[in-house]
Amino acid sequence: MEQVSEIDRLPIDMLAQIFAFFSSYTDMAQASGVCKRWKQGVEESLAQRKSLSFAGWEMDDESISRLVCHACNLRELDIPRDRWGCQITDSGLFKLSIAKCVSNLKSISLWGMTGITDEGVVQLISRTRSLEHLNVGGTFITDESLFAIARSCPNLQTIVLWRCHHVTEGGLIALVDQCHKLKSINVWGTRLPVDSLNNLRIMNPALQIKL
Repeated sequence: MEQVSEIDRLPIDMLAQIFAFFSSYTDMAQASGVCKRWKQGVEESLAQRKSLSFAGWEMDDESISRLVCHACNLRELDIPRDRWGCQITDSGLFKLSIAKCVSNLKSISLWGMTGITDEGVVQLISRTRSLEHLNVGGTFITDESLFAIARSCPNLQTIVLWRCHHVTEGGLIALVDQCHKLKSINVWGTRLPVDSLNNLRIMNPALQIKL
């Protein structure tokens, strides 16, 4: 008679609690490949997570989207560029846009992701409805993305457009005009003229503009 190891006697929900302590996404991916029960445990563990940050990990479109798609209760998603080479492209954003959690995300950071364009950002943003905080600083987005954000994110409170050289006053006006809960915009390095910023202040005197 084949013996069953002690860990394999654990119920799936307890396995999920164990995997919740994993800080390495590489380890989680390896654990999910051990057997069907461990894969279930990893998926349940991800489903319980409210926040995912890929800072410090070498991740790509496929690995990021696979994990996020299992994190059905996710509220905060952080995909920053750093020295470890975390990367995502428009292809990855398209895959993320079909994840169940996207419509409930409160915070998204795509800081420094130079591989994304308006095409991917618009696709992802069009599926959000609860977004309050967005960081797209250091990307090459244009007003096209800002128009999509204005249409799809009525609850937006803060947005970081740090060094987004291709956004103009027109995109920012649409943002301030339609996102009535907006409290803060970071436009450092955008090269917008002072008159443009003054126009935004006239539209929303309480708006904090970070330069």
